[in-house]
Amino acid sequence: MLWRVRTTLPDRPGALASLAATCGEAGVNILGVQVFPGVESVTDELVLATPDDWAVADIADLIGRSGGTSVSAGPCTEAALTDQPTRYVQAARSILAQPASFPEVVARLFDADADPESAGDDTLDLMEMTVGDVLMQVRRAAPFTATEHARGAAMADLVSDVLERSRESAMVPSLGRRVGGGTSPEYVAGDDSVSAMVDGVSVGLAVVRPAADEPDVRPVTLRVDPAWQRRGIGTRLLVDVARLASSMGAAEIVLTTRSDNQAVLPMVMAAGLRGRIRMAADTLTVRVPVRDLKPLRK
Repeated sequence: MLWRVRTTLPDRPGALASLAATCGEAGVNILGVQVFPGVESVTDELVLATPDDWAVADIADLIGRSGGTSVSAGPCTEAALTDQPTRYVQAARSILAQPASFPEVVARLFDADADPESAGDDTLDLMEMTVGDVLMQVRRAAPFTATEHARGAAMADLVSDVLERSRESAMVPSLGRRVGGGTSPEYVAGDDSVSAMVDGVSVGLAVVRPAADEPDVRPVTLRVDPAWQRRGIGTRLLVDVARLASSMGAAEIVLTTRSDNQAVLPMVMAAGLRGRIRMAADTLTVRVPVRDLKPLRK
């Protein structure tokens, strides 16, 4: 049986050798080791092959007899033996191909949970990463090391840089481009919606929907006519509908779309709004706080 085990060892010569000897005496094979250095102690992540009848308590006892503390363990598969640099390169490629997948990919990379339903669990350690102005959070039982925080921040910086360059590149051809025969869209706010109008025709619409489970959280739907996309209309509608929701007393707005919608994360970044993004199965959800936004005048 394979286990992924994380433990803290004293930072002194021979500590890891002692652990290896104890494992050998117990018939436990160390198949993989990843070291996270610290100031006074070292966090080691091990992949162990144990007898089939072993449980977490057996592993904790084994590690404890070797001087290890803060032991966490869980069953794993042979995928845990994948070369770590290879895992990070593969994760980066997946994120760059689909930026909105960042929370789920990073969660898998760090064996963590990107589900916001775990946010209220004080027993889980938290790691936050920021892509543009969008906040990503992952949680897990084992504490994140300083090395992992640095890796997560580097991954977030990479995605931020790529998205920003993509946004700038997309804007260059549109500079000076005349929209709708020389007419810029007019943004018209109603009681619960904002429309982008060109020559009397709606080319985009954002609507604040009635609250559902949470009274101060309002769902928002937003669409832009395909012929008018990539011109900043969606970004402007998002900003305006967020301000409109604020004037309606909402604390947050929630956008829900397909998980393969690659326009959402760049749009939230371009809007300068701080959001929290989650992707689960085929659904992408973005929550944006709006309480402190300036209300939209109708």
